[in-house]
Amino acid sequence: MSIRLNIAIIFCLSLLLISISACKNKNDISVNTGNTQLTTNAETKDIIQNPNVPTPKTSTSKSKLDNIIADKQKAKLPKLIDLGADKCIPCKMMKPILDSLKTDYAGKLDVEIIDVWENPDEGNKYNISLIPTQIFYDPDGNEFLRHEGFMSKADILDAFKKKGISLE
Repeated sequence: MSIRLNIAIIFCLSLLLISISACKNKNDISVNTGNTQLTTNAETKDIIQNPNVPTPKTSTSKSKLDNIIADKQKAKLPKLIDLGADKCIPCKMMKPILDSLKTDYAGKLDVEIIDVWENPDEGNKYNISLIPTQIFYDPDGNEFLRHEGFMSKADILDAFKKKGISLE
């Protein structure tokens, strides 16, 4: 990824954070980034301020998620969990990278994508403060790295390599 694109992403995220901070007392927050309109209403603001507020949106039951996690832990593979949302721009940019990792490293790396807007309890479970957040685990299930924001495929692979985990 080019340095210019990284700088542009950081700049956009900074503007978003400044806008949200400036609008704390308003019910609606809206940021226009060219072709994309980002909007947070009072309902999603409650989720940000109080992640324990139940939401009617759930795509996967808690027991099903627990079963998936238990099955994957048995495999003893290194794991990458990406916590994001389908309407978050950096998260959208991560999606093809994560899909590629799932395909290219099938059987060598467990890649899990969690939408925290659809499953807010998962954000609490992993104690995240920003999306996207990537959490890296070794084959024994020990977390060794957290990264907040966009992360390139090369940087993800390098993180495992620096830990001494070979995916080849």
